[in-house]
Amino acid sequence: MDNQKKVIWITGASSGIGEALAYEFNKKGAHLILSARRTKELERVQAACDNSEETVRILPLDLKQTESMQAKTAEALELFGHIDMLINNGGVSQRAYAVDAKLETVRELMEVNFFGTIALTKAVLPEFIRQKSGHIVVISSVMGKIGTKYRSAYAASKHALHGWFDCLRQEVYEHNIDITLVCPGFVKTNVTVNALNAEGEKHEKMESAHKNAMPPEEFAKRLLPKLARQKEEVYIGGSEILAVYMKRLAPKLLNRILRRVKVT
Repeated sequence: MDNQKKVIWITGASSGIGEALAYEFNKKGAHLILSARRTKELERVQAACDNSEETVRILPLDLKQTESMQAKTAEALELFGHIDMLINNGGVSQRAYAVDAKLETVRELMEVNFFGTIALTKAVLPEFIRQKSGHIVVISSVMGKIGTKYRSAYAASKHALHGWFDCLRQEVYEHNIDITLVCPGFVKTNVTVNALNAEGEKHEKMESAHKNAMPPEEFAKRLLPKLARQKEEVYIGGSEILAVYMKRLAPKLLNRILRRVKVT
């Protein structure tokens, strides 16, 4: 993919994977629209990019405010005149037993991870259909393919994304629109710190699996070539990626392993 003058809209761009993707695409010469809730953090990421005054714009956005997505998309289109790629990266994780998690917390996870992503995608789709091109990227998770303890609502939201976007892929093929579902394994971000507990409050703890995980910068470097090839589904991580294949080939064995393995 020739990133020169490509316009790429990234949600969840104020930290972690979204921030790393912003820097990597910036190096390739892309034009960027960076979205997240925290304006000051978006400004920090923008300032760290090369030639940011010309090629990087910020557009604060809250995925829970699904009714705002049409207006936000109109704002995004005004920034550079068009959009070539939408990277749905914004989201929140979970650390709670299913029996303990309040229904309100489950709803919040679904509202952000699923409905927010769907609402934004639906707002952008008419433009992609009109221009007969576009690439929609969804940063899902290995949890979109399997399930472990403490992540029931998070896994449900990611499984739902896979179902919705697999269907959408069939519907927009004739419009030359590509869809890539990306399943990271453990990446060293604040995802566990910001994860919601049973009460809907922040977990506030960096767990060992993420402390020793792949840096987001490495993840971004590995992802870009796969996006250039319009891969439909991408897995990036360590040995935890094997669980995706075990789920297909030996699900009962995988369940026995996951009962014993430390997943935090």
